[in-house]
Amino acid sequence: MKLAFITIGLLALAVAGIAIKIWAKKDGEFAGTCASQNPHLNKEGESCGYCGKLPENCENK
Repeated sequence: MKLAFITIGLLALAVAGIAIKIWAKKDGEFAGTCASQNPHLNKEGESCGYCGKLPENCENK
């Protein structure tokens, strides 16, 4: 039972941390979530599979 309370507490802490990060960020968006911004994932300069933008057109550089 003690392990269950510790697990629930840690999960609640993680969710609260993510919520605080979203609340503190402008417009509630994570910076740099576009895969096209990562040079290791996008070596050919292809458009993002999520938003469709090219790396040079991304706003969150």
